[in-house]
Amino acid sequence: PVGAENARGGDRAGRGRAPSRRRGCGLAPAGAAALLAGASCLCYGRSLQGEFVHDDVWAIVNNPDVRPGAPLRWGIFTNDFWGKGMAENTSHKSYRPLCVLTFKLNIFLTGMNPFYFHAVNVILHCLVTLVLMYTCDKAVFRNRGLAFATALLFAVHPIHTEAVAGIVGRADVLACLLFLLAFLSYNRSVDQHHVGECFPPTTSPFFLLLSLFLGTCAMLVKETGITVFGVCLVYDFFSLSHKQEKSSNGVIHQRGPQQPASPQPPSLPAHPHRENGKQHRFPHRGAWGGCHSPSPPEPKSSGFPVSPRAVWSLMRYLTARSNRNFLLTMRPFLKRAALVISYVIVILYFRLWLMGGSMPLFSEQDNPASFSPYILTRFLTYSYLLAFNVWLLLAPVTLCYDWQVGSIPLVETIWDVRNLATILLAVVMTLLSLHCLAAFKRLEHKEVLVGLVFLVFPFIPASNLFFRVGFVVAERVLYMPSMGYCILFVHGLRKLCTCLNRWGATTLTVCTALLLLLFSWKTVKQNEIWLSRESLFRSGVQTLPHNAKVHYNYANFLKDQGRNREAIYHYRTALRLYPRHASALNNLGTLTRDTAEAKMYYQRALQLNPQHNRALFNLGNLLKSQERKEEAINLLKDSIKYGPEFADAYSSLASLLAEQERFKEAEEIYQAGIKNCPDSSDLHNNYGVFLVDTGSPEKAVAHYQQAITLSPSHHVAMGNLGRLYRSLGDNSVAEEWYKRFSSSHLHSVLLSNLLQALDAIDKALQLKPKDPKVISELFFTKGNQLREQNLLDKAFESYKAAVELNPDQAQAWMNMGGIQHIKGNYVSARAYYERALQLVPDSKLLQENLAKLDRLEKRLQEVREKDQT
Repeated sequence: PVGAENARGGDRAGRGRAPSRRRGCGLAPAGAAALLAGASCLCYGRSLQGEFVHDDVWAIVNNPDVRPGAPLRWGIFTNDFWGKGMAENTSHKSYRPLCVLTFKLNIFLTGMNPFYFHAVNVILHCLVTLVLMYTCDKAVFRNRGLAFATALLFAVHPIHTEAVAGIVGRADVLACLLFLLAFLSYNRSVDQHHVGECFPPTTSPFFLLLSLFLGTCAMLVKETGITVFGVCLVYDFFSLSHKQEKSSNGVIHQRGPQQPASPQPPSLPAHPHRENGKQHRFPHRGAWGGCHSPSPPEPKSSGFPVSPRAVWSLMRYLTARSNRNFLLTMRPFLKRAALVISYVIVILYFRLWLMGGSMPLFSEQDNPASFSPYILTRFLTYSYLLAFNVWLLLAPVTLCYDWQVGSIPLVETIWDVRNLATILLAVVMTLLSLHCLAAFKRLEHKEVLVGLVFLVFPFIPASNLFFRVGFVVAERVLYMPSMGYCILFVHGLRKLCTCLNRWGATTLTVCTALLLLLFSWKTVKQNEIWLSRESLFRSGVQTLPHNAKVHYNYANFLKDQGRNREAIYHYRTALRLYPRHASALNNLGTLTRDTAEAKMYYQRALQLNPQHNRALFNLGNLLKSQERKEEAINLLKDSIKYGPEFADAYSSLASLLAEQERFKEAEEIYQAGIKNCPDSSDLHNNYGVFLVDTGSPEKAVAHYQQAITLSPSHHVAMGNLGRLYRSLGDNSVAEEWYKRFSSSHLHSVLLSNLLQALDAIDKALQLKPKDPKVISELFFTKGNQLREQNLLDKAFESYKAAVELNPDQAQAWMNMGGIQHIKGNYVSARAYYERALQLVPDSKLLQENLAKLDRLEKRLQEVREKDQT
């Protein structure tokens, strides 16, 4: 039968509230929220004890935009996530200024304590879980129990460990929160009274603009946040659009079995569920949480998710709708789509402008498939990686912080058995997509639609579809797509539950509860791995022993800990797995005692990567030690060219130029280094030493002080500043700096060792050895210990006693000259230096010290002449 009524009357009836038929989960909303928050905190509470690990060091500790003392400047909005300029070639182009600001806020409120960084991540994960439950309750499921189950699965899923336990994963967690809020705001902007009719109008421009704002914020936290706009438009078109047509006179047509001539397409079944003149938004009332309670009948189907007849009916239906009247009804949707798409184009253009029009540069070890010259290899590997990521969501058994360099071999032929996984994924996704398209007119299986768009859209930026990414697999990028997986998983359980008898459903429920417990246990164990650098890197070696990158990272950690023998083993293992690893060759060279072997490693590294600035630097220093200074200078210049933010290269090159008395060039190098590396405390300290040596002590003061400002525990700069003030005659200020130097923790440790050494020397002197040379050596050693404590007068007396017993002790004569040099007694200093030079005429250090004296005396003479004039 055809139902007809006055258009306005029909609207009023359609907007009337039907009695609520939404099922709960047996819990009040507050109770469900408390359970979800508790589950999240129990799973991730262990991470609060973690330290800064892996990428946290580069994104926070070493990031010039974030670390303590760094001012809040506009550079945050022009630099990438790691503190490099977006337009630079070495930038990763990861533009996340809002995430960087949250790190700055953390430091401002709580300092560099990693506990509070981790606490923020856990809190954000709890919020995402709660908002996901709310989203599923409002826009996905009819049953609140299913929304709760989806959020619970999301809360405990082990794939989220990297995003939550790793501090840099905050970008994914916070972007996900803003993603959901933008999605909810977009839905709120659409007239909910017209949902189920032809493309409901926009009733709240405020919420539409709020959705754009929140989506932009999500993008400024992490790039994947921009996909929320695509999700909103697809959801708008397929879910909020109409399921019944109105004629131009306002009559609502619904095809019945006796009316083949109805304007509605004849092949699509009508919906029997009507109440108060309006069709219900959710025709399926079944729920997994209450699968045995009676549910209203569903439209009959063939039993297969997508029948050929349904697909053909859909095609005819879409063809029938593509007329002028239908396009007119689409105007509200088209207006929203035009606004969103135009806005996305603008912000994408802005981002491209910010990147300087260039794409990030990655190496072959970052993403091997993208460097393959064969299109088939790239296509098959990228396709398999999609299936691999889905498998990580389904069965997160093997998890690792890094999946590069050999973790997943390339798929090079169509006969590779892994292609079966790709084909299976393609079949499943195709069936689910066709099922949504066939059912969208009836608004059936909205869970599948939302699950698919939440799963697919946020993963598109990481799929290599539009541009090359810098990883093979990254678990934290699955944080947002996992929402779609959780929705589909729970929906599948509900459908399976409706097909089982009571005992089968009970068994399924128990198995699901056990799965949640197993996921929770796995998440807790993964949190323990992320507690420290050592546990994280060691777990990588244990989990993926064929991954060269994890061996390289573990070797770097062992090298930092002074465990050189173990480090050498893992560097060599990395090279065995990936012989083209230039950085492993370079680092292996730094641990090799044999100069010839070290040189060979550096040269091999440069053959693989001629722009490897660290290898250039190390080889340059090695040649410098072999007196091949011109070659060393060229290599150090290249090191600066390819690594302009490498402060050590500037210091080494300037020092080498100063040795050759090319002072103007050396000063230019120091100034360029300070310009490119303004936060390097060592560079400021070394420049201060250079200024003192070249007769500009007043300028040196500022650089010593800047070094201490950048690194408050820089005891070398404190000692240099104290000596400088003493040479300038300002003893009170010098004493102040010596006290600060003495109070530093490092010097306290050294002082303890020095006092023990002095005590041993005094006991040896009390034994009164008969050989004068032995006594002289004891006095000389005692002088060295006293000089380390800045007890220069006592050190001078010990050196004097040493040369009285052994006049050939050249080092003692030179040290006496050095003490007089520091005190400003240049005439006495020269006399002691010259006496030492008579004993060791080839000493370059003595010649340099005498040259420094010449420059200082010349400078003083110029000052005196200016004063006289």
